[in-house]
Amino acid sequence: MKLSAPIFHLKRTAKQLARSQGVDLSVALDRVAVAEGFSSWSLLAAKYAASSSATKLYAGLKHGDVMLIGARPGQGKTLLALGIVAEALKDGKQGMFFTLEYTEAEVQARFASIGFEAEQFGDAFILDCSDDICADYIIAKAESARPGTVVAVDYLQLMDQKRTHPDLSEQMSALRAFADDRGLVFLMISQIARTYDPVAKRIPDLTDVRLPNPVDMAVFTRTHFIGDHPLASEAAH
Repeated sequence: MKLSAPIFHLKRTAKQLARSQGVDLSVALDRVAVAEGFSSWSLLAAKYAASSSATKLYAGLKHGDVMLIGARPGQGKTLLALGIVAEALKDGKQGMFFTLEYTEAEVQARFASIGFEAEQFGDAFILDCSDDICADYIIAKAESARPGTVVAVDYLQLMDQKRTHPDLSEQMSALRAFADDRGLVFLMISQIARTYDPVAKRIPDLTDVRLPNPVDMAVFTRTHFIGDHPLASEAAH
């Protein structure tokens, strides 16, 4: 993600603009964001957070990791996962993105929004938007993936929709075993339950993950949760 200046400089510019033009800071922030090519400051901040966090999170991942990335809608969890995949691709690794949520065009647009084009990575990047996505499907598609490949799945709960698929707990156990066996890294994007209250708790945790059916959370080797504010997040562990 490329900005004309560091984000703290942009915030300072917005404050100066608010004072000089007599407008609310939120209005000034949005004007600065528009000048940077974003429709609003909240969108700029979310994409900035995803971009900066991706580099740090990728550096901490190891072969066999299964990371859960959780956030409420619009908080940047898909952008973050795509950013981590991009970091792997820049590192000479393979990247795969399986989605039951978005179309191919929508994913490519999100990829472009963080400064990358899918085509620049050639065959190293695989995008799959099939309606058949489940653990068995992913394992079959990733059968020949090299160790270190980062596989993102968007998103966890949608894998549990079809009655013809195994229950989610069984699917996650299979993916964890596959990651361990092949030295892959899985990023499981996850919804947060509507009962989560950001006023009471700034950042969600495992107890706030929406689960239509039970899943043993020990299957995840790492977690990363994004708070109500786009720049508030919990470090992976």
